[in-house]
Amino acid sequence: MTNKQQQYQELAKQVASLVDGEHDIIANMANISSLLYWSLSEVNWAGFYLLKDEQLVLGPFHGQPACIRIPIGKGVCGTAVAQRKAQLVYDVHDFAGHIACDAASNSEVVIPIYQQDRIIAVLDIDSPSVGRFDQDDLQGLQSILDCFESSLV
Repeated sequence: MTNKQQQYQELAKQVASLVDGEHDIIANMANISSLLYWSLSEVNWAGFYLLKDEQLVLGPFHGQPACIRIPIGKGVCGTAVAQRKAQLVYDVHDFAGHIACDAASNSEVVIPIYQQDRIIAVLDIDSPSVGRFDQDDLQGLQSILDCFESSLV
C-alpha cells in the first residue's frame, strides 16, 4: 500500500467520523472540503457544486473564489454530470471546453455524488501542478465520498 493510499484511508476514517450522525448536506460538505483542502498536498481548490435546476451551483469550498454556475456538459464538472462518471484531467489546458475559474489550476479531478442513483452534486479538486491526480487519488476520493453518501438521507 502506498503512502497516498494510506493517507486516503485515514481521511476516509476522518470523514466517517465527521458525518456520523450529521445529515445536513451543507455542513458535511463544508467540513469535507476543509479537510481535503488542508490535508492534500498541491491542491489550490477543494469543494462541491450542487445540481440545481439542471445546472451546477457553487457549494461549500476552500480556495479562491470560483465560478458560481456551471451548465451541465460544460467544463470538467459539467462533463462529469453529463457523462455520469468521474473526470481525471492530467492537464486542464488540454480539456476541450475547460472553464478557467482559477488561472492557477492546471489539473483537476471531479467525482459525481449520488443519492438513490441520482447525481446531486460533484466533488471538484484542483491543483496548480500538471498531472497531480492519478487513479490512487480517484479511488481514495471515491472512498471518502462513499462515507459522505452514507450520511445522505
